Amino acid sequence: MDRQTDKKPADATASDEAQAPDLDQFAQNMSRLVEEYGKVTAAYLKPIERGEAKGGQADEASEMVKTLGRVAETWVSDPRKIIEAQASLTGEFLTLWSQMLKRASGEPAAPVAEPDKRDGRFADPDWSGHPMFDFIKQAYLIGSRWAESMVDKAEDLDPHTREKARFYVKQIASALSPSNFVATNPELLRETLRQNGENLVRGMKMLAEDIEAGHGELKIRQSDPSAFKVGVNIASTPGKVVFRNDIIELIQYAPSTETVLKRPLLIVPPWINKFYILDLNAEKSFIRWAVAQGLSVFCISWVNPDERHAAKDFESYMREGIFAALEAIEQATGEKKVNAIGYCVGGTLLGVTLAYMAATQDKRIASATFFTTQVDFSQAGELSVFVDEEQIRAVEEQMTKSGYLDGARMAGAFNMLRPNDLIWSYAVNNYLKGKAPTPFDLLYWNSDSTRMPAANHSFYLRNCYLENKLSKGEMVIGGKQLDLGAVKIPIYNLATREDHIAPAQSVFTGSQCFGGPVDYIVAGSGHIAGVVNPPGKVKYQYWTGGPPTGTYESWIAAAREHPGSWWPHWFSWVEAQAPKRVKARVPGSGKLPALGDAPGTYVKVRV
Repeated sequence: MDRQTDKKPADATASDEAQAPDLDQFAQNMSRLVEEYGKVTAAYLKPIERGEAKGGQADEASEMVKTLGRVAETWVSDPRKIIEAQASLTGEFLTLWSQMLKRASGEPAAPVAEPDKRDGRFADPDWSGHPMFDFIKQAYLIGSRWAESMVDKAEDLDPHTREKARFYVKQIASALSPSNFVATNPELLRETLRQNGENLVRGMKMLAEDIEAGHGELKIRQSDPSAFKVGVNIASTPGKVVFRNDIIELIQYAPSTETVLKRPLLIVPPWINKFYILDLNAEKSFIRWAVAQGLSVFCISWVNPDERHAAKDFESYMREGIFAALEAIEQATGEKKVNAIGYCVGGTLLGVTLAYMAATQDKRIASATFFTTQVDFSQAGELSVFVDEEQIRAVEEQMTKSGYLDGARMAGAFNMLRPNDLIWSYAVNNYLKGKAPTPFDLLYWNSDSTRMPAANHSFYLRNCYLENKLSKGEMVIGGKQLDLGAVKIPIYNLATREDHIAPAQSVFTGSQCFGGPVDYIVAGSGHIAGVVNPPGKVKYQYWTGGPPTGTYESWIAAAREHPGSWWPHWFSWVEAQAPKRVKARVPGSGKLPALGDAPGTYVKVRV
């Protein structure tokens, strides 16, 4: 054979070499696919037939149509602008077509639209190497970016409506990406032909399982749930539950040093997710690391509420959560004062509690640390798109029926903030490639959602996100009007530079509300990775610059960058507050007997 005939054409791509399918096997798999689709339909219809279907989707769809309708109205009011916008889109498509014709004739042709370098959807070489897929990719990018520009250029939109419109356009564009469909994704097409459609059968089977797990709604698995067991290989730092009431279990962790700081540490985690984000595994666990530094660590584990907790409000979480924990710690250790940490909404509750304690001359919390916490919601981050009077009222109507907000709603909201990474990449991997996701502790935690008590969640949405009462000095708890300026204790306030939930700018502004000394610190990465950044794995840096004075931009420009984890810097700060040490305390050896092993029972309730 002539050696030249063995050579591939210069523009050959992987798609050109796709293996021809076995047509008999392919036909059999298509029959199985239809059978599995029947199971998907049954899983979806079963809750409806039983009257157990969850509500809310119609309200969300209506809100999207209403918001995008307002954008359309601003353009319809000026026909000239519509013509210009259409001409712009048409011009880009004509340019794209011209470039494709040049490429077909062998001429070099620069792309009209290129994806962001961090966009993994178009990583397969065929997205650029194969003319058809390259055209599809660029056409999608042109169209989606044009839609985004229509929102940005729409006049007479209030800022909140504009942000909502951007959010909904982002969801639609992510859903319509050609990477999400077999026929327009070269990698999926190759795999489907190579496997004779077996990947689609496996994917449809997983889709049915995930709809079943979501009780009629799709609950996309992001990790292999069988790989983790709470208390065994996740949330496994040794300790005991030493107190329990309707809202919390209080965990006291077993010491790993002979002596400990005399002043105990209380951690107030968010109740929107479970506390073990701070105790994922031995290498990543902030709690285990804090214990190893010689801290007597206590951590609240919030109940996963149901209809019995409907009336538990913010004041209930303060009194039966933080105050109950302080009383239990005093019984367990004999110490009246603690250092406290609040994370995310747990930090917001801690800030509310500190203001209440200042108003009542309660000095049991001697210093406070905040992880990615907002007390001023004027620049509240991407979650604010879900908060306005109409949306809150719809959520309250749903909560009235059950007494709580279903955990899937909050989990879905967080996933929608990063739809390409947290929704569609897993939909493609699971249901089209037919691959089960790999074990990942962080994503297992992310999927372990919790419910929100009706009274608590309504108070939080209205008083914080909607009306920003805490920073204005207008919030009232227990008959006391709260003033953060009256909080004089030392504060360590940690923001993360890429946080889309509690932006660094928002945390900076909130830092200025306190009346005492505040150390403002910025860590690299985002809301989770910036906090869970152990010293043993040097992934991100942090910045120090003293008190939060001036503007955030001027502060960060003058701040000093440090490589590695901020954890040792924080411990030095905590130790300086009260350096005296005592003999290590064993959980259950004091006035509070152990009620069971950590991580307790509340954390194991799944929804």
